[in-house]
Amino acid sequence: MDIGELSESGGNGMSEIFNIYCDESCHLENDRQKAMVLGAIWCPLEKRREIAVRLREFKQKHLMPASFEVKWTKVSPAKQDFYLDMIDYFFDNDDLHFRALIVPDKAKLHHDAFPGQDHDIWYYKMYFDMLKIILRPDARYRIYMDIKDTRGAEKIAKLRDVLCNNMYDFSRQVIERLQLVRSHEIEQLQLADLLIGAISYLNRGFQSNAGKMAVIQRMQKRSGYALTKSTLLREEKINLFRWHAAEVLR
Repeated sequence: MDIGELSESGGNGMSEIFNIYCDESCHLENDRQKAMVLGAIWCPLEKRREIAVRLREFKQKHLMPASFEVKWTKVSPAKQDFYLDMIDYFFDNDDLHFRALIVPDKAKLHHDAFPGQDHDIWYYKMYFDMLKIILRPDARYRIYMDIKDTRGAEKIAKLRDVLCNNMYDFSRQVIERLQLVRSHEIEQLQLADLLIGAISYLNRGFQSNAGKMAVIQRMQKRSGYALTKSTLLREEKINLFRWHAAEVLR
């Protein structure tokens, strides 16, 4: 499926258009997981089809059906070479970029200490913090998020309001679209799941799966980063922000 194929013209002149594919790991408040990661892959709209085709070719190369959905939870030593090919393709393609926000310890969150804040409102703030480095006022964006639950439509409407208001994009020209999609239909979203899953696995302290550790080590080698700390703000390939909760005196 080629998201963004329709209505490529229009809007505010000749601004460059980017597709952003967002996913998340361990984002629920009471899921008994210590760390949370929000992340996104982005690329120019005009490159999205070429990238999707290339990612599907890796499935063919490794004798997988075209319908196979790449997910971090499926990574195993048996399919290690396939996932390493995907990681290398990400690093070799100058049109692909990744940004993630890491919350290392959700137990340190104290929403009740901040008037009017609950986990949902905080979640939207974190999503904005994750995306704000990607967004430029002179470009246009089409943001696609994996469907997670029945409240998806409500969540993306709220998130778009937060993003547009924070960008002073009251005419909705910078953020053209914020849409829920199904990850099994979108190759770039599957790649985002893979990268986010690796960051989450590492930051939760796991290391028992040799296939997953091979993927993480390839990402560390290719990026030059440990993947557990913030990168430079202007890092364009793998941009990470390690968020820390404010200390609350009780």
